[in-house]
Amino acid sequence: MGLLIRNARALDPSEGLDETLDIFIQDGRIRALGRDIETGSGDACEVIDATGLIAAPGLIDMHTHLREPGQEYKETIASGARAAAAGGFTAVACMANTKPVNDNASTTRYIIERAREACVRVLPVAALTVGLQGTALTEMGDLKAAGAVALSDDGRSIADAQVMRLALEYARSFEIPVLCHCEDASLSVGGVMHEGTVSAVLGLRAIAPTAEELIVQRDIALAEWTGHCVHIQHVSTAGSVRIIRDAKARGVRVTAETAPHYFTLTDEAVRGFDTNTKMNPPLRGAPDVAAIKQGLSDGTIDVIASDHAPHSSLEKDVEFDYAAFGIIGLETMLPLTLALVREGVLTLPQAIEKFTCNPAAVLGYERARLKAGSAADITLIDPGMLWTLDRARLHSLSSNTPFLGHTFTGRALYTIVGGSVVHKHQV
Repeated sequence: MGLLIRNARALDPSEGLDETLDIFIQDGRIRALGRDIETGSGDACEVIDATGLIAAPGLIDMHTHLREPGQEYKETIASGARAAAAGGFTAVACMANTKPVNDNASTTRYIIERAREACVRVLPVAALTVGLQGTALTEMGDLKAAGAVALSDDGRSIADAQVMRLALEYARSFEIPVLCHCEDASLSVGGVMHEGTVSAVLGLRAIAPTAEELIVQRDIALAEWTGHCVHIQHVSTAGSVRIIRDAKARGVRVTAETAPHYFTLTDEAVRGFDTNTKMNPPLRGAPDVAAIKQGLSDGTIDVIASDHAPHSSLEKDVEFDYAAFGIIGLETMLPLTLALVREGVLTLPQAIEKFTCNPAAVLGYERARLKAGSAADITLIDPGMLWTLDRARLHSLSSNTPFLGHTFTGRALYTIVGGSVVHKHQV
């Protein structure tokens, strides 16, 4: 059975496409784009009236934590995939800090096998060091052969610069991307929020921006020396944006991402001691938020990713000092980014780039495109839809987000993977 999308604003910046078109899908692929497409009287075909909707290539979130194996009470691959589909994402890259850690080919293969039942495409990111311990390197060639798209010790930074240098040299030989969690643990140990006026008033132990910026500087220097690409994860400070911008100007092979909470909230949100405002890196000050927005606008920051980090009430309904770091974000990332479009920080094509071609380029992932012959991974977006985030309607198993009860503008109405509608918003 075919699928015909009528009258959508087809928007694919990498193809130079921004036009109202029909899109005909059959056998999992886009067969035609054009005006007033006729499928033939003998063809069974579902029709979606997409008038007023944006049709984008399937959105990609390159930084998620799906918790399986080992912490399925927080999230599973299946539930995380449903949350991704509800948020408009057709592919997600999942980090290695599972239990056991994804540091060997058998665990990578397990994730891929479990993902066969998921409604979106799941791309495993394997560990850079064994057990995320920052000492012994993983068997990178085996991991890549098993299906890992990148390597990262996300959640921890490799403290030993020599180990990080060797990791980059080894990864270069296998042409596999390295994603860097940048945090000097000797500066951040014990900290629970950004160091500034608010932390002083609240009496909470703080994390200075320098804890991030020192390792950003180091990892970029090592990338420059080894000639391998590095991708800086969840950028949160003005200093990090400046360092990355300067490195790009020198021609260093560096890309970067940020998450929506770093351009939406400041450390002022912590004043209520809501543990859903506790994440790592922490929410920063207003000047950092302004710098993040500028970095997104001028291309210093290439990608927007959720850093979706589900936790149960066991980890969050405790004193702020003892709560786990992290929030969920798959179902709120798109509308928070569309807010930047309305604010004039990004154009709509720029926003789509940061969800599609840019993360795909970092991961070396063969993404879907809005052109005939491409895989039919498509997101249909209503940019003006008003909706309120309701705990009962979340698709994630966890609900640790500071945006519960928040009214958003913009939503994915249909998520299509391989020509099949895997999510349709129910009003």
